[in-house]
Amino acid sequence: MKIGFIGLGNMGSLMARSLLKAGHSLTIYDLSQHAMQLVVDAGGEAAVSPRVAVKDAECVVTMLPASSHVRSVLTGPEGILAGVAPGVAIIDSSTIDPASVKEFASLAAAQGNLFVDAPVSGGTGGAAAGTLTFMVGGGSGTFAKVKPVLEAMGKNIVHCGEVGTGQIAKICNNLVLGITMAGVSEAMSLGAALGIDPKTLSGILNTSTGRCWSSDTYNPYPGVMQAAPAAKGYAGGFGTDLMLKDLGLATDAARSVRQPVYMGALAQQLYQTSSALGDGRLDFSSVIRLYLRPAAADAR
Repeated sequence: MKIGFIGLGNMGSLMARSLLKAGHSLTIYDLSQHAMQLVVDAGGEAAVSPRVAVKDAECVVTMLPASSHVRSVLTGPEGILAGVAPGVAIIDSSTIDPASVKEFASLAAAQGNLFVDAPVSGGTGGAAAGTLTFMVGGGSGTFAKVKPVLEAMGKNIVHCGEVGTGQIAKICNNLVLGITMAGVSEAMSLGAALGIDPKTLSGILNTSTGRCWSSDTYNPYPGVMQAAPAAKGYAGGFGTDLMLKDLGLATDAARSVRQPVYMGALAQQLYQTSSALGDGRLDFSSVIRLYLRPAAADAR
């Protein structure tokens, strides 16, 4: 297929490459010329605007940081709706609020376009390997139409329900992720402070009831896992500021239905503090630095 792809961040660039590997033709756009060049080198074609990127597209994929970016890319004078042909499906894999998704779907429908929310889980590792999980919100017919495109980027393609339900699934998933990463950070730091070898503790957690993705795949303690961001100075991965945004989406959504999220609110404060201390651009597992900083200060 001819696909227009907008948004080439840490995740988007890898997803775009998966589409190229699957044999799709890609026209891309991003504000970063460097990000576009990397995908051009892999076989993509750069465009000067979202409108131009989607002009001849049979499908459109967007992967952007927040709802404000999706709105601009979708509705701006050089946006997607200004250039896309009627009947073309627009897949938004950004993580944004469900209310905005429904609004964007209405705007697309008014022009004769299908719109689905399809946020992802699996991190940059899953994006590179093409094993992401997609949580898709949209009608059953639309889901069937976009599924082959998503299968080029992911292994688990889940139809969650109507438009907006993909985002509901994603913010609930990331609510758990943010909480568990903070919990693993707390436990690993405590164990190290008490004198157990962090690798030994990690092995125990991962074969016991404390096991979770944050411990067995993405352990935040430096030196425990070679492939985790903690072994690379917390570079790349899923940014602290993005986790903070997602936890904000969860707490805002909870407020709208008067549903308490006690742990989520506390986790949001932890990542807010981490960001305020200058770690916003680091991987979200760097939240462990909140626990390691006191030990470093004591050492001095």
